[in-house]
Amino acid sequence: MFRISSSLWERIHHFASFPQTGVSLQQMVLFGQNPSQGTLLRGSQFLLEELPVRLAHRVKELDQLPHNLSDMPSINKVKNWYAQSFEELINFPPIRLPPDIRAALLAPPQDPVSLPESFPNPSLHYQYYSDDYGTPQTGLGIVSTPKNGKNGNGNGNGNSQKMRIPMERRYYANMSHVKEWPPEVREYNRSFTKTLEAIKKRHDPTVTTVAQGVLEWKRSRNARNINLDVQHWLDRFYMSRIGIRFLIGQLHTDIALNTLQPHPDYVGIICTRANVHDIVQEAIENARFVCEEHYSMFKGPPVQLICPKDLHFAYVPGHLSHICFELLKNSLRAVVERFGPEAESFPPIKVIVVEGKEDITIKISDEGGGIPRSAIPLIWTYMYTTMEGQNIDQDFTDSDFKAPMAGFGYGLPLSRLYARYFGGDLRLISMDGFGTDVYIHLNRLSSSREPLP
Repeated sequence: MFRISSSLWERIHHFASFPQTGVSLQQMVLFGQNPSQGTLLRGSQFLLEELPVRLAHRVKELDQLPHNLSDMPSINKVKNWYAQSFEELINFPPIRLPPDIRAALLAPPQDPVSLPESFPNPSLHYQYYSDDYGTPQTGLGIVSTPKNGKNGNGNGNGNSQKMRIPMERRYYANMSHVKEWPPEVREYNRSFTKTLEAIKKRHDPTVTTVAQGVLEWKRSRNARNINLDVQHWLDRFYMSRIGIRFLIGQLHTDIALNTLQPHPDYVGIICTRANVHDIVQEAIENARFVCEEHYSMFKGPPVQLICPKDLHFAYVPGHLSHICFELLKNSLRAVVERFGPEAESFPPIKVIVVEGKEDITIKISDEGGGIPRSAIPLIWTYMYTTMEGQNIDQDFTDSDFKAPMAGFGYGLPLSRLYARYFGGDLRLISMDGFGTDVYIHLNRLSSSREPLP
């Protein structure tokens, strides 16, 4: 059983006093376009600096949650996972490089290439996890991203901000002048990959374990819904988790691909030419399969897709697939439950995809009866579900990409976080008594940086 020692707490508080560094899709693509052992080494070094800071912020926050939420067994379990991963990263042995290679890494390139500037998400001008919602006096100790676009320091006192070198100077380096890398670099990258794999596996059940912790808290207080400050914490926590897993997946895939023939359209887990039609079509088929299986139907409601077959943009296909799958499940369930599983026919669900100057927008329209206006604010809250029997098994270890038809009220709020992660948004308009339209906005310019809490 892992326990956080007093010396480890000191290190956690130290790292939590540094700001986090947000990245954009553009920056990640430019960094990883020509992966070599050298660029992967710089990526590893960036993660060894950045991940402990992000993990430390989360451990500190998990220890200071309001309303005794920190005392719940499942929340403590997650806190220990984050602290253990933090400890493994700060104790990872440094690489010993020959003097000439070290000099090549540190030297400014002959033809410096600057990374493009990243911008805040235009949909989040109010920063939905910041003071604009009215920060409850809970002693969370978290300073969210200020409106001037600079990262907060997260040290809980609002003062003594510790500055960090800009990401492009730490992360991006032109390695083309180094023709051959010593075996120590390859071994270092391989060893770091194994550490990342272990961390990623440890954190796979985080979403469901935190959900279990919130259920424990609700039962202990006999509460029907969660408090607003708990809702804001869950937004911050899950947005941070998306970012951590993206960075791990991006570097881990880069290292893995370096030993194989790289796919021309992929830079890590980012597809530079993601085909929107194919991703949405696959999500439709998966959602219909789950619906038909859940309701024991031979054929579920039809789904019409109106989308150009040659529409491509840079995105993480797994994120888009997850968003569409969750929303389509909701639409299919609404239609089936309105007309009944035994109905001879169902009105079609329509999915329309349009490319604009800034966004690619996906509209999903159903005739599932809509949502009452009084319930609209609740649909974005965690743990709100219209399904009966809200329970999570104690040994449930699936990641957030393996969800049942419906159950513990995470589909919509998590999908909105995935949409917002790289500059998009998710909006819902309901016509009570008829149906619901959901709009997925995706930033096709790929210039928005992570909205880090």
